[in-house]
Amino acid sequence: MVLPAPRPSVAQLRGLHVSLQRGGQHHAVLRGIDLDVAAGEILAIVGESGSGKSVLALTMMGLLPEAARPQVAGSIQVAGQDLLQATPAQLRALHRHKVGAIFQDPMGSLNPSMRVGAQIRECTPNAAQALHWMQAVGIREAEQRFHAYPHEMSGGMRQRVMAAMALAGQPQLIMADEPTTALDVTVQAQFLELLLQLRSRYGCSIVFITHDLAVAAQIADRIAVLYAGRLAEVGPTRQVVGQAQHPYTLGLLQSSLSLRTPKDRPLPTRLGETGGSDVRKLPGCAYVARCALATDICRQRAPELQERATPGAGHRCACWADGMALQSLRPPQESAHLGTPPTQPQDSAPSLHIEGLHCHFAVRRRQGGAQAVHALRGIDLTVAAGEALAIVGESGCGKSTLLRAIAGLAPISAGTVQLGTGGAQMVFQDAGASLTPWLSVGELLRERLRPLKLGRAATEQRIGQALESMGLSAHLAQARPSELSGGQKQRVALARATLVPPAVLLCDEPTSALDTALAAQVLNLIRDLRQRLGMTVLFVTHDLAVARLMGDRIAVMTQGQVVELGATEEVLERPRHAYTRSLLEALPVLERAA
Repeated sequence: MVLPAPRPSVAQLRGLHVSLQRGGQHHAVLRGIDLDVAAGEILAIVGESGSGKSVLALTMMGLLPEAARPQVAGSIQVAGQDLLQATPAQLRALHRHKVGAIFQDPMGSLNPSMRVGAQIRECTPNAAQALHWMQAVGIREAEQRFHAYPHEMSGGMRQRVMAAMALAGQPQLIMADEPTTALDVTVQAQFLELLLQLRSRYGCSIVFITHDLAVAAQIADRIAVLYAGRLAEVGPTRQVVGQAQHPYTLGLLQSSLSLRTPKDRPLPTRLGETGGSDVRKLPGCAYVARCALATDICRQRAPELQERATPGAGHRCACWADGMALQSLRPPQESAHLGTPPTQPQDSAPSLHIEGLHCHFAVRRRQGGAQAVHALRGIDLTVAAGEALAIVGESGCGKSTLLRAIAGLAPISAGTVQLGTGGAQMVFQDAGASLTPWLSVGELLRERLRPLKLGRAATEQRIGQALESMGLSAHLAQARPSELSGGQKQRVALARATLVPPAVLLCDEPTSALDTALAAQVLNLIRDLRQRLGMTVLFVTHDLAVARLMGDRIAVMTQGQVVELGATEEVLERPRHAYTRSLLEALPVLERAA
């Protein structure tokens, strides 16, 4: 067999070590990274939160924060430039002409006081070129949107503006750091297709950073799996997904939700914590404490990346275990059938009854006056006591407005909302923003208990029990939200919402910003709370795999209306509405890459 000639590299990393200062001490973040990015290649870098993905991206762009006093060793060549020897002027030229960036939060990356056209114009010779790049990335009505501000565009459109800015210098390399995390499944599919088209049309290389292996499998030529600052596995996408050689990669694959995920048992959460900085100081493999195959040599020596599986295919793995041992970690093949429909709760009095619900908002226009936005258009819905209803749909369809109207946080223009005894409590998508930053966790929970007029000892006991039921230490009652991880914040928000059990728990995308392992912990907690407390749950999500796991029934929304409602398995296996079918077609599926 004659192997094709290797393509030239756009980026080369050799022996890359990066440490950042935290709490007055330097902590290793990246340890000995050897990695190439070929011309025209899409390389996905996958791993949990804290694995070092974003730091790797910032290092490759020469954008490590000076406040963290970075210490960098090794070699980094990007687009022919040695980043460790580059002057500030050379770095500016690199960012302007050779390396583009698309970040996770476009709203935080775009200047809110500048029109988007003016921001793209900064990267181009003239306004006509800026307009050309807006059209190239598929921004509809580009001439009108050229004069829009970022807040006047949807999340998907803002992400396209970031892509236009990244492409404007016609770079050799684009760094995309979690660019689809906050996008719904249909917009995500459109954005992934956009990146593939841009690569095909302009020949640029793309480093795509994500915590979702299913998303990586949709777009990448190769996948590099990162754990605790080290590469665990690198290889062609089909081989990494279909013939994973590292226990950590297998764990990531098994924790990825799909329409085949069993509903009758808890999701695996062994991947929930990376171990922090301590694991980066170990002489052996950083994954040793979490690995079912660990032996003495794993604790004594760190394995090197070596060729595995198909020789010559470029599939490398850093693990002492052999293929036979890895087979013991692979679960039996699951059936493709979605399962038996659950028994619907039987109760004479529903927990929630909605009739003819309309919500209208007035939005001021630039030309003066106001325009009515119809967020909800005649919603009729009844949810039984103890039932879980999953609500799915793309961004802007009215899902969150529906929950806010039920909770009394959005004005109702017409119709009625009737709640059972106990009212409703809401868990928001951004738990950090929903927790008062100057209050401790204990103070946040005491606010919920104050109407019960309990004694001090009883109050502290309830708080400690609530935290422990969420898998948190009672000592965290003294901590403030800024001292918690994303997963801990979401669990505190759940504890606050259920400390006094409501009739209805309203969950608005509570896992969309979490990696798969932390999301699994939160989903398990919500399922457990529902069973233990007998609560009715309304769970808003844009992920159909999550909707299937969490809902007895699914309500599909678009343009402020419920267009399909039925038992979960019925809706997913035999969708009747074209919009539901489009959501299913856009769902990333790992099996397609295997």
